[in-house]
Amino acid sequence: MTEPTDARPADTTRGPRGRRPSARRGPARAVAAVLGDLRAVDGALYAAVAATPTPTLDRALRRLSHAADHSKVSLGIAAALALSGARARRAALVGAGAVAVASATTNVLGKRLVHRARPDRESARVTVDRYVPMPASASFPSGHTAAAVAFATAVGVVLPVAAVPLGALASAVGYSRVHTGVHYPGDVAAGAVVGIASAAAALAAAAAAPVPGVRSVYAPDTAPPALVGPG
Repeated sequence: MTEPTDARPADTTRGPRGRRPSARRGPARAVAAVLGDLRAVDGALYAAVAATPTPTLDRALRRLSHAADHSKVSLGIAAALALSGARARRAALVGAGAVAVASATTNVLGKRLVHRARPDRESARVTVDRYVPMPASASFPSGHTAAAVAFATAVGVVLPVAAVPLGALASAVGYSRVHTGVHYPGDVAAGAVVGIASAAAALAAAAAAPVPGVRSVYAPDTAPPALVGPG
């Protein structure tokens, strides 16, 4: 006679030593799911830009993207500002400092911490008329965008009249990196955040420790006349 067997199904929800999986895995799965959805949206936006024919814009955006290599556009504007009045020179100094902070943050920290592969623009069928050299570095975040936004933000604070045109230029640089197929939109958005933070750091440093012989970045061009008492 065989002994009766236990007909109850095995509890497959238990892990080692009969313990149930930790409830802490729930938030981790939720975060992973959200990140997956964001990557899907990011890829869809990239594909939409690639699939939209814009022959009139292709050449101009390709040239702008190339001109923004090594922050040549921003540093060229800084050089022109340095030849202007005192306030413009202060704006140029803090703008160049913001570019340096943004470049270091993206290349030393961001790209080394997040090893995101560059987009496959051949598979996305990005037209060759948009092509610029594909960088060998990681894709996240966009260094071009970070530097352009950092410069525009820092200079715009010191020299408000330049805020709108430089902001428009930085936006165009960021979009050009998606248009030419070398970055996902998410890379550009992250680069913009890095740029704003870099500008804030440069402005704070300039205000706390102004360059000898140069007034505070927030100082007006002309100091108010001293009040003279009776006498």
